[in-house]
Amino acid sequence: MNTKIKIALVALVAIVAIAIPVVNAQKSSGCGQIKEGVLTIGTDDPAYGPWFDDNTPSNGKGYEAAVAYAVAEELGYSADKVEWVKVPFNKVIQPGCKDFDFDINQVSITDERKKAVDFSSGYYDVSQTVITVKGSKIAGAKSIADLKGAKLGAQVGTTSYSTITDVIQPTQAPAVFDTNDVAKQALANGQIDGLIVDLPTAFYITAVDLENGLIVGQFPAKAGGEQFGLVLSKGSKLTKDVSAAVDALRANGTLAKIADAWLASTVGAPVLK
Repeated sequence: MNTKIKIALVALVAIVAIAIPVVNAQKSSGCGQIKEGVLTIGTDDPAYGPWFDDNTPSNGKGYEAAVAYAVAEELGYSADKVEWVKVPFNKVIQPGCKDFDFDINQVSITDERKKAVDFSSGYYDVSQTVITVKGSKIAGAKSIADLKGAKLGAQVGTTSYSTITDVIQPTQAPAVFDTNDVAKQALANGQIDGLIVDLPTAFYITAVDLENGLIVGQFPAKAGGEQFGLVLSKGSKLTKDVSAAVDALRANGTLAKIADAWLASTVGAPVLK
């Protein structure tokens, strides 16, 4: 064998030998914490009630704000060691290391999303709901079949949207919106007949944000249930501890107490079948 070729092969083997462990280390390293000694939490902007209050997550008011601070405390972080960052919903569920340690923003746990991100244990059991305004074509709907001919909308990337496509399967293509703010304005303007959101959000929008708003009904619970989970970067070093914190808060009754404080008025809506 030519001496030059032999030297080149030896060099190539050496490079490969070095590269393989580096690649394996990158695959197994996961995403680290954003700031040492600080818990960085993400959510959307605006942050809606009853999950947050006055679009200010740092005040600890609202169900998800309260849950976030309870998780932080369980992890050993006092309130002054918590920082909030704004992250659009659709960006939260994209792959890659995040600029938050965990995100809390009514993100339902699904197998498809688990391919891109980690989830904590579920902290809230979800029901999807359709809302409208008085006098609309679906105001008197009593069944899923009554919604088939309606123009329905939901926020992009949500299980509310998949409820339209998978459960209702309307004859008209659904409208998709970047935020629920835009979606509820479309409903108020008559651009859509109904909006799909989770049940607590439905009560809040129809009571506070939407003139003549009303809840048409909620959809039957999925087999196995739908839950909101805290979102972390795929392979995050914090996932195990964050899940353990959520499990502890459920076991000791803290999650139930927080729900009683912030969601007690958002229970009960007719079930559409």
